[in-house]
Amino acid sequence: MKTFLGIGLGPIQTGIFVSGASKGGFDRIVVAEVDENVKNPVNQGGGKITINIAAPDHVYQETCCNLELYSPAKPDELEKLIDAAANATEIATALPSVKFFGPTAAWLKEGFRRNPNATRYIYTAENDNHAAEKLEKEVGEAFPHTYYLNTVIGKMSDVARGEDVAKRNLVPLAPGMDRAHLVEEFNWILISTAPGVENRQVKHLYEKKDLFPFEFAKLYGHNATHFLLGMLGDSKGLRTMAELKQHPELVEIGRKAFIEESGVALCRKYAGVDDMFTADGMRKYAEGLIERMQNPYLSDAIDRVIRDIPRKLSWDDRTVGTMRLALSQGVKPVNFAKGALLAARKQFGNDAEAIRKGFAELWQKDVNSGEAAEVLALILNAEI
Repeated sequence: MKTFLGIGLGPIQTGIFVSGASKGGFDRIVVAEVDENVKNPVNQGGGKITINIAAPDHVYQETCCNLELYSPAKPDELEKLIDAAANATEIATALPSVKFFGPTAAWLKEGFRRNPNATRYIYTAENDNHAAEKLEKEVGEAFPHTYYLNTVIGKMSDVARGEDVAKRNLVPLAPGMDRAHLVEEFNWILISTAPGVENRQVKHLYEKKDLFPFEFAKLYGHNATHFLLGMLGDSKGLRTMAELKQHPELVEIGRKAFIEESGVALCRKYAGVDDMFTADGMRKYAEGLIERMQNPYLSDAIDRVIRDIPRKLSWDDRTVGTMRLALSQGVKPVNFAKGALLAARKQFGNDAEAIRKGFAELWQKDVNSGEAAEVLALILNAEI
């Protein structure tokens, strides 16, 4: 009997891994979920969930059946999760952060000890370049055929709640729930490689021997441009990314930033790695992403896109990190600087000294002063 184990039941888990496991013919799909308001309705509905999928021109639904949800916070249910961990051939963690790995690793380890020589693949989907290594460290015990894999997930998703579910004509995750999962139709999910992983059953996962270039392209291309467009939209009072279609001049700024700034830098840094890191490959990647970001059926909220500004302005993250990458490859990131200035003004106020002070506090650790001065000058002199 083939078992899939999911940890956390957000839209990334449902829209990628549960969906892929359902298509892959697993006999059991077991999910660890601590939220009783999610767990109980799914179990009471016979383990059937509905996922809303945003295509370019409509939303359609996909159902997955025979899910079993258990809470690791309840001893009797925890035992079922430990048993699933012992027998699962594929496992996917999709937690809010790698900070939650500790408690999860403890019961995973207990399960692995019961079947130490089993072959199992663990996909980590916490939007952290080293999530796999961090989970392996938390488990803290070696099992000869247990493989921890990183992922690159360029699939946009959302959770609609309350009145928003009906307003957007979405189907709840399970009967009686006040929330719905919405994911875009795009389904090219990258994973790192491991011995025998080509025999996996979860569908729509694609191996790359070297995942790091694609991880950087996700952060410094996809995420950077998403945030830039979000800030540009916010500056015009827009509520959703779909409204950018009415502002082609803003979209063009994002397009130039992606293709001519981060795209050129990524192609120079990772030349020869993959066809994506060519001028034509990067242009297709960028234009496809920018079109998907404006999908009216995904209706991505700008407030969500631009949340947590301090993190997104930090030294290595999507805004400043992208500018630094561009500069390191001989490219002047004037368009990304526009988004950085808009974000800085929103966070620190319009005064230049307040902005300088704000960045100094954000960048206070391990920062090259000359590089910081160059980045800051570009931001403060950006034309918006």
